[in-house]
Amino acid sequence: MKFDNSELIGLIPAAGKGTRLSLPFPKELYPIIQDNKYRPVSQSILEQIVYAGVDHVVFVVNEHKSQLLQYFGNGHRFNCNVSYVVQEQPKQTSERAITPGLAEAMDAGYHLVKDKIVVFGMPDTIITPKHIFKTALANLRNDYDGIFCLFKAEKPEKSGMVILSDEDEVLEIVDKPQKTDLEWMWGTVIWKPTFNSFLHDCITNRGVYEYGVIFNEALKSGLKFGGVKFDEGKYLDLGTVDDVVRVKESAN
Repeated sequence: MKFDNSELIGLIPAAGKGTRLSLPFPKELYPIIQDNKYRPVSQSILEQIVYAGVDHVVFVVNEHKSQLLQYFGNGHRFNCNVSYVVQEQPKQTSERAITPGLAEAMDAGYHLVKDKIVVFGMPDTIITPKHIFKTALANLRNDYDGIFCLFKAEKPEKSGMVILSDEDEVLEIVDKPQKTDLEWMWGTVIWKPTFNSFLHDCITNRGVYEYGVIFNEALKSGLKFGGVKFDEGKYLDLGTVDDVVRVKESAN
């Protein structure tokens, strides 16, 4: 499908503390050097979102991410408008979250995104191809409430794995399984206002904070998500020091 850019909004969650890397600056600004030019890792996902026709992007940050604001500013250098939302501290729950704070970050900008189609990408990832969001939007059918961009998983135990129908409709999310025969992981996702409402209700009224649980409950409720496979695509995550080495090698 084709969408007017007024229907679209980008969402990038950058409120994590990044403690595993022990960096003296936000990990979203980790330098990737390409063609003798510096670019922070998060610029990559921003540019891919803008390439898909999105002209307004929301960064969800915490109170310590002033360097991120200084770098991206109002977004005009990147051919878009950038807004910032400060995420409150994630709620404390009795259960140990697999991905703490992510669902709340996805909902933090609800007042800005609630009536929009959200193009969502993680700021500490390098993803190819460049046209990933553009392709996903073209495959976002009228009867879909969202669509996942899917990659072959190198480390399923660190990934959100996806169970698909024969028609590539998403049936279930299996988050970070210790053992699995599943091949495809989701790396990015686009969703419509119907899921904005469902997510917001889970966070604010029902006390459900695990994004995998929320997606699965949305599917059970009747919302439909498709999956678009990128067989030759690449998904690299700066979660650990080993991952940083892999990203640097890929960039070079």
